Amino acid sequence: MQARGDDDRAVDLSDDFVVLPEQTADDTDRGWGERAGGNDDWLLAERPPHWD
Repeated sequence: MQARGDDDRAVDLSDDFVVLPEQTADDTDRGWGERAGGNDDWLLAERPPHWD
């Protein structure tokens, strides 16, 4: 009996087939220890003058 290679193997590529998640739990604000509310507005207001 001859061994089958990877090229002969059937692979399910349907939409519900997930290899890896889009984002891991530690790659979130909570995973980094940050609070849910952002401070983007404050950061934009505090830009150095040379950024204008």
